[in-house]
Amino acid sequence: MGITAVRGFLAEHAPDVTIVELAQSSNTQWLSAEWNIAPAQIAKTLSLSVGDRNVLLVACGDSRLDNRKVRAEWGGKARMLAPEVAERLTGHPVGGVCPFGLATPLPVYCDIQLKAYDEVVPAAGSTHAAMRINPVRMAELVGAAWVDVCKTPDGG
Repeated sequence: MGITAVRGFLAEHAPDVTIVELAQSSNTQWLSAEWNIAPAQIAKTLSLSVGDRNVLLVACGDSRLDNRKVRAEWGGKARMLAPEVAERLTGHPVGGVCPFGLATPLPVYCDIQLKAYDEVVPAAGSTHAAMRINPVRMAELVGAAWVDVCKTPDGG
């Protein structure tokens, strides 16, 4: 699946969005420097378990989950899924997980901090692929709900 599933999804729903294949891994520090964007604009997709359900959360690259906000929004503590479980559910390897072209239908959420940017850069189903997209459009394409569950590096 991975990048092939993401390409298929984009071809059907957003043919104007281009996947960029990268010479090296799309880690936040390298990609933000290479593409001249803030680390927060790297839209990381977290594969989480909250209670008895699995969800995806797309958040700013420099933010962290706020346990208090997570509990208020989802009614429990969020735990990262094991890499092999995340890959099985999403069809994407850890480091390439994104909300597009999923192997299993999962609820997708976007943290409201993404709205601060006109453009964010999520992975594209591979550790060596990414795309540029408006966060509101990204959320619309995958039917994501907006939530406030993260905090910034400065604690805000």
